[in-house]
Amino acid sequence: MKIAIGADHRGFELKSRLIAFLKKEGHQIKDCGTKSTDACDYPAIGYSVAKSVSSGESERGILICMSGIGMSIIANKVPGVRAAICRTKTDAQLSREHNDANVMVISAKYATDNPEDMLKCWFSADIRDVRHKKRVKQIMDIEKKILKGEM
Repeated sequence: MKIAIGADHRGFELKSRLIAFLKKEGHQIKDCGTKSTDACDYPAIGYSVAKSVSSGESERGILICMSGIGMSIIANKVPGVRAAICRTKTDAQLSREHNDANVMVISAKYATDNPEDMLKCWFSADIRDVRHKKRVKQIMDIEKKILKGEM
């Protein structure tokens, strides 16, 4: 699977660790930055990952910042992206099964489960229940209305 990944300076070390893990698992990686622990602004990085997923260039995305909140806000501004902050394996599983999340946002500071284990859960889970598929379709329909200016 092709995965876009990005982090701000607070998530740089975890991003580097996860890139090695993902490559070992056989995934292709698009590294959207940052390239060091030097202070940086997260919006451009979050947008780059989200745009890669939205355009279909990448099948999924992973974003990392201190809390996960900033990255999730920017990613969810991009049409077609359903970004979920995941701090546990259960969050990761439910984000796929209930919300068909295509971007996982991980807190570099507050994740309580091992991020590699969370990713394993996220990659192995898929939306399957009809009622959840219906709800995701409703989200996508609302997004289309907004894009058409029908707010």
